[in-house]
Amino acid sequence: MVQVKEMSQVSTLSAVAATNAVAATELRPWGSFTVLEEGRGYKIKRIEVKPGHRLSLQMHHHRSEHWIVVCGTAKVTCGDEDQLIFTNQSTYVPQCTSHRLENPGVIPLVLIEVQNGEYLGEDDIVRYQDDYARAGAK
Repeated sequence: MVQVKEMSQVSTLSAVAATNAVAATELRPWGSFTVLEEGRGYKIKRIEVKPGHRLSLQMHHHRSEHWIVVCGTAKVTCGDEDQLIFTNQSTYVPQCTSHRLENPGVIPLVLIEVQNGEYLGEDDIVRYQDDYARAGAK
C-alpha cells in the first residue's frame, strides 16, 4: 500500500511540475521578455529593459497592451504623448497606436505586459524606428 501511495504522489508531483514549468526567456538587444501565460485572446509577459535602452517605435494591428511597472521607471511614448511611469503605475496602449518603451533610469526596468487581441504573434510588429537596425522588419 505504501508503494502505491508513493507512486501516486510521484505522478501528482510530475503533473504539478509540468503545469508550473518555467517559461523560456527570450533575449533582445534592449533586454528580455518571458511569456508567463497565454490563452485565447490574451498573453501575459514579464519584460525587462536594460538601463539606457529602449524598444523600437512600433505599432500592432491586432492587439492592445497594458503595461504595469514592477520596478524602475518607464518612459512611454504612446501616439504623440510621452510620459514617465513609476513603480506600481500603469498605462494602456490601444491597438494600431504607435508606441515605445524606454528605460531612462540606472536600474533595470521590469514590467508586466498584458496583451489583448485576436492575434498575438511576435510578427504583428510594424517598426517605425529602431536603435538596433530592425526598422521596417517584422
